[in-house]
Amino acid sequence: MSEKDVIDRTARPVTVGGMLRDLRLLGVEAGDTLLVHSSLSAIGWVCGGPQAVVEALLGAVGGEGTLVMPAQTGDWSDPAEWRNPPVPADWIEVIYREWPAFDPDVTPTRGMGRIAELFRTHPGTRRSGHPQVSFCANGRHAGAILSEHPLTPQFGDNSPLGAMYRMRAKVLLLGVGYHACTCFHLAETRVPSTPVKRHGAAIREDGMRVWRWFEDFAYNADDFGRIGREMEARVPVRKGKVGQAECRLFDLKEAVDFAAGWMAKNR
Repeated sequence: MSEKDVIDRTARPVTVGGMLRDLRLLGVEAGDTLLVHSSLSAIGWVCGGPQAVVEALLGAVGGEGTLVMPAQTGDWSDPAEWRNPPVPADWIEVIYREWPAFDPDVTPTRGMGRIAELFRTHPGTRRSGHPQVSFCANGRHAGAILSEHPLTPQFGDNSPLGAMYRMRAKVLLLGVGYHACTCFHLAETRVPSTPVKRHGAAIREDGMRVWRWFEDFAYNADDFGRIGREMEARVPVRKGKVGQAECRLFDLKEAVDFAAGWMAKNR
C-alpha cells in the first residue's frame, strides 16, 4: 500500500498516546510478555512511523514487561529452494561458498515489516542467534527468552517460543492475520507426523564462516489461517483496533495447545 493510500484512508493521524489507549482497551497490561506480529500500513498514517509504534508497545508492557518480535532472515537458507525470485542454477555453489555468516548485530530481517526491523535496532533490544528464525526482545525477561535458540529444532521447546510458552506470554496480531502466527510452529514440533527436511545456512563456528546443513521439521504455515479461525471458538481471543488495524490478542500457551491438537487430527 502506498503512502498516499494510507493517508487517504486515515481520518486523523495515529499517535503514540492513541495507540497506547487502544492497546490498553484490547487487554495489553503492564508487565506482560508480548509477542507481536505487525503491519505498519494496517494501522493507518502513524505520526512517527514505526518508531512511534515501538514506543507505544514498549509503553504498554512497561518497565516490568517484555516486548518480543520475530526477526527472521529467510534469505539465510538453501538457495536451491528460493522461489521469490529463484537464482540461476550455476549461482548456487557460489552462494554456498560466499554468502556472509549470520550476524545477530548486523543481519537485517526479511519480510517482517518496518516495525520489526526498527525494533531490531532499538536501544536495549537483544536478538537470539538462529541464522534463519531469530527473535528480538526488549525488557525484563529478554535474556531468559533469548538465552537458548538451538539450530534445530528452530521452533522447539528450547527456542524463544518454548520460553514464552512457559512464561504464558501473550500474542498480539497487530493488523495481520493468523498466517503470521509464529507460535503455531511450536505446535508443529509436538506433532509426531510433522515431516522433516534438510535446511542450510551460512553461520560462524569457531570464528570461521561455514555453510552448515542441519535436519529440522518442514514447517508449513499454509493452514494457519484455518487453525486460527477454528481456535477462536475454543480459546479466548480479544479483538479490537489499534489505530485502524484489526487486532487479536490471546494466550500463547493456549494457542499452541489448541494448534497441536488440531494438527494431530487434521494434518
